[in-house]
Amino acid sequence: PEGEEAAALAKTLRDWVGKQIGPIAKPKDIRFGDNLPKTRSGKIMRRLLRSLAKGEAITQDTSTLENPAILEQLNRSA
Repeated sequence: PEGEEAAALAKTLRDWVGKQIGPIAKPKDIRFGDNLPKTRSGKIMRRLLRSLAKGEAITQDTSTLENPAILEQLNRSA
């Protein structure tokens, strides 16, 4: 989803988390993408996700990334 649709879905998800788990668990940032950054062997690249969440520049090795376009997509959805 993009634009208004993404904003509405993010609000719905935040509200649901707040009701199910509690207000303290509401995520500040929700990003939408087609997939997660994975290696060619299918492992999720958690360090890249952590860097994206913190707003840091990607300094890790991305040569094993299965789909490099996912990083740009996740950055755009911020």
